[in-house]
Amino acid sequence: MSLGFPVIDGHTEFIAHIGYPTYSFKSPLIYNPYFAHAGINAVVLPMACEAEHLDKLLGGISLLRNFRGALITMPHKVSAMRVVDVVSTVAMVAGACNAIRRDERGQLVADMFDGVGFVSGIKNKGFDVRGKRALVVGCGGVGCAIAASLADVGVAELSLCDLNVRAAQALAKRLQDHYPLVLIRITKADPSDQDLVVNATPLGMTDQDPLPFDVDRLNPQTFVGEVVMSKQETALLKVAKAKGCPIQVGVDMLFEQIPAYLSFFGFPSSDAVTLRSLAAVTYLSE
Repeated sequence: MSLGFPVIDGHTEFIAHIGYPTYSFKSPLIYNPYFAHAGINAVVLPMACEAEHLDKLLGGISLLRNFRGALITMPHKVSAMRVVDVVSTVAMVAGACNAIRRDERGQLVADMFDGVGFVSGIKNKGFDVRGKRALVVGCGGVGCAIAASLADVGVAELSLCDLNVRAAQALAKRLQDHYPLVLIRITKADPSDQDLVVNATPLGMTDQDPLPFDVDRLNPQTFVGEVVMSKQETALLKVAKAKGCPIQVGVDMLFEQIPAYLSFFGFPSSDAVTLRSLAAVTYLSE
């Protein structure tokens, strides 16, 4: 069966997918079938780059005339920020980026789309963030990105929780500096009285993991979102669903952010439904 990859020729532009290790990369199996379907002469190429070589790699490939940009994944989302020229507000607040493009002046522009994908997904499920109260449990890279995007689209109150209190405090400071109208709190992982609760921790990747917060305190009206992508429904989502809560599975965040990525790189965009129908994988772990 053909995977629908584009034909590479002398006019092909490329997006580097930079991370290490690369064996779990699934983005090429989404982008490349879409490029072939849409007649776009571009390709996403995995590049296995260890941390100490990132600066040299980006400095070198960004000189190539057919370099359109890069997808940035672990362990480079934070360190890539030091080699770019322009940083979006969301990436600045998140303290990390997952996409870099070269602009018309040759500058490297960084942005972060994890939070954009999460917010787009819940919006498409009928949840309007504006004026709502949200709790983000976990203030690592993805948690910071989601918190920044929630603030960017008008959440009223944002509660942050992390075992690393300093990480939560640093995120709160960045959020307050850029979004002074949002009420920011550092709290315990208490989902009661929240309109939206997000598990932005790794808890849920295995069946042995504890739940990230006390689900007995969940209200049935609370929207529960997940970032773990190793399974369709984590234990948290199963419990939330049983209580009647609307939910979003982790993998939705990935498909929902790709249209924003495509626009960022200057390609004709698509939608999550089309991308799912064309993807060469049926389930994603990254």
